[in-house]
Amino acid sequence: MKRFDPKNKYLGWGITAFGVIACSILFFMLLQHGKSIGDAISSLLGILSPIIWGMVIAYLLWPLTKVFQRKLFEPLLKKIRPKKPVRTSLARGLSVALSILVALLIIAALIWLIIPQIYTSVESIVLNSQDYYDTITGWINKFFENNPEVEEVLLSATGNVSDSLLDWAKTALLPSMGKVVTSVTTGIYAVLRAILDVLIGFVVACYVLSNMELFLAKSKKVLYSIFSVKASKRILKAIRFTDTAFMGFISGKVIDSAIIGVICYICCAIMRMPYVVLVSVIVAVTNIIPVFGPFIGAVPTALIILLVSPMKCLIYVIFIIVLQQIDGNIIGPKILGNSTGINGFWIMFAILLGGGLFGFIGMLLGVPVFVVIYAGLEKLVNDGLKKRGLQTETAEYMDLDYIDDATMRPVRLPKEAPPESLKDTQDGSVK
Repeated sequence: MKRFDPKNKYLGWGITAFGVIACSILFFMLLQHGKSIGDAISSLLGILSPIIWGMVIAYLLWPLTKVFQRKLFEPLLKKIRPKKPVRTSLARGLSVALSILVALLIIAALIWLIIPQIYTSVESIVLNSQDYYDTITGWINKFFENNPEVEEVLLSATGNVSDSLLDWAKTALLPSMGKVVTSVTTGIYAVLRAILDVLIGFVVACYVLSNMELFLAKSKKVLYSIFSVKASKRILKAIRFTDTAFMGFISGKVIDSAIIGVICYICCAIMRMPYVVLVSVIVAVTNIIPVFGPFIGAVPTALIILLVSPMKCLIYVIFIIVLQQIDGNIIGPKILGNSTGINGFWIMFAILLGGGLFGFIGMLLGVPVFVVIYAGLEKLVNDGLKKRGLQTETAEYMDLDYIDDATMRPVRLPKEAPPESLKDTQDGSVK
């Protein structure tokens, strides 16, 4: 009997054909049952939501846990019991407990300090809505008193808008209050469910943080069992780069936005701006979004202040422009550094694409995700160039006409001389 040859080219062709057919069938099934598969995935993610929250919390608290363990509890236990070896498990447990406590205290402090102020501000805006409407009509009367035709049109328009809102409330809103109550009840249930998931997530995070090295070791064990040593090394390097990009960018943006929020609060309080806490929270939260965040936050906050005082609104707009310039040129670079390393065009592309697909989370994570993808593609391109013996520096391809296939060197042809008639024209003489 002829021996089985795994290097037989026909066997390779057969396996390739089988793989292509199997992938085609799988793709067709995904198209046919896409909605059912999507619903099943959503249901699965809902069930695993506490686990996902726990992994996210553990990932965010892991650097803080390591700092507490190495800088606080291990030295402290060594001083308490100098003759005995430090129990790593005890130091880790205390570090995890302190990290969780710090996170919960920060969340509780934010809720206790900010939520009541935001509620008061929103309530004040709603209660004073009629006064704001009268103020706007007063501006229109004063500004267009010399143009009665334009004034009449604008006042009629505002009156029509008010009448339309009242009609809508009577004919559409009130009859559908049952649906509104149902939606509110559903929303409250969703919020309570999310809070419960987060609380369970903290419990999960305790287990993950306490056994982080064990989880990492088992993950590496599985990785090396599937891939070759060389491929595993590359994968681990890519994972470390991804971790650095995400953790550096997210933590840097959070710190930067917190600083901007505090500065905005202090300055607005000094300038006696209305709704200081609400304005500062909006500015801080939207500032997390790169590039577009400052503009997204400035527009609604300026409109809120405009309802109270146009002069204060003008002062606020000038202040926000100055603050964003300071953030973009001083505070941001000091905290983030050159964490992205990509062109501004690609940053805008990542934000727009991420925001369009996943909303606020997509706008926040779009940049670090794109940085990782961009770095991976750049490495593939550079590896391909190195295999062909070509330069990897982008500057080498500036003004390049072609690469000589014999010497493998870039060739730049001399620029064509302008026609004689054009030369004469440039000299000032005309033929």
